Amino acid sequence: MRFRLISSAIAAFFVVGIAVLVTWGSTLYYAAGHGSNCANCHEMAASVSAMHASPHGNAQCADCHDVSLGDKLRHVRVHLFGSRPDGVRLHEADVRSMMTKCQSCHQHEYASWHAGPHSATYSAIFTDAKHNTSRRLMDDCFRCHGMYFNGGVRDIVQPQNTSGPWHLTHPELASEPTIPCQSCHWIHREEAPQSKPAARISTAGPAVRDSLAFYDRREELHFRAAALSIPELYDGPNKLKISADPRQAVCYQCHAPRPSEPNSIAAAANWKLQAGSGDDRTPMGVHEGLSCVACHNGHNENARASCANCHPALSNCGREVEKMDTTFADPKSTHNIHWVKCADCHQHGIPKSRKSALSQGE
Repeated sequence: MRFRLISSAIAAFFVVGIAVLVTWGSTLYYAAGHGSNCANCHEMAASVSAMHASPHGNAQCADCHDVSLGDKLRHVRVHLFGSRPDGVRLHEADVRSMMTKCQSCHQHEYASWHAGPHSATYSAIFTDAKHNTSRRLMDDCFRCHGMYFNGGVRDIVQPQNTSGPWHLTHPELASEPTIPCQSCHWIHREEAPQSKPAARISTAGPAVRDSLAFYDRREELHFRAAALSIPELYDGPNKLKISADPRQAVCYQCHAPRPSEPNSIAAAANWKLQAGSGDDRTPMGVHEGLSCVACHNGHNENARASCANCHPALSNCGREVEKMDTTFADPKSTHNIHWVKCADCHQHGIPKSRKSALSQGE
């Protein structure tokens, strides 16, 4: 009996030792080849080639991707016994492990993103009682939230109704972000390394980087911002002037308008696609023609300091715009900052601007 216990202990020790050596040795093997050893698997060849020509070209594969024993065994199983894909497709577990790697190099950007609304978690999105009681969850939710999740909406939240209470079927995802870095960044996109611009980027400035892209869950591919379309939108019967900034084409993939409801005024008047419908935030009124990124700052989408970029220099009435009756000053205001018009407050006539009055000697 004692001999068997000793033999079992020795065997277990050797199994653990071999596993450790295999993990450590394979990590060194793949790191030594700077990606070339990863490319020995045909499904990884294209990704490795693109990575070498990308801003991350000096990084090792293991600098961004998980190299744990469990992950490697999963890859081996799929490669040998599964249906091998033509290219690598990331899923929730892969992206989750990459997020901490993103943070280690892009600390400022990560902190900014984490402090903003795009870091919303699975729990916040899929168990939100206010949303779920008014609108039933559907697979299309994954177009913008949890786009790397490998399954349907029934696989992430139950019950599937508008009465609840709702709970995640994968509780380990409760605090995980639904819009990770890879939602808008095409990491392996071929382009020159980025340098910090001397001035703020605008549509008149440098071309938009190809790595700014939208991940399409259905195709399991990224589409660069410059290849995405910006919709033609209307305010009632009037066509809106919309900024040509291609960066906001990524925004429109999620903050998109919806066709008019059957019994709405827009449907009765046969108006075309309306701005402000659905989750659209296209500027109208005094802000018509502005790009999303003209006000929303970087990764955290904070627009609180953006007014000073234009005002008071471009303020017609000379008032302190941050204190006007808009949702900027008070979220409960009926005047949405995206769509506010002079006539919303000046219902008995819009006064002349200070510049106009001075030019006329008034």
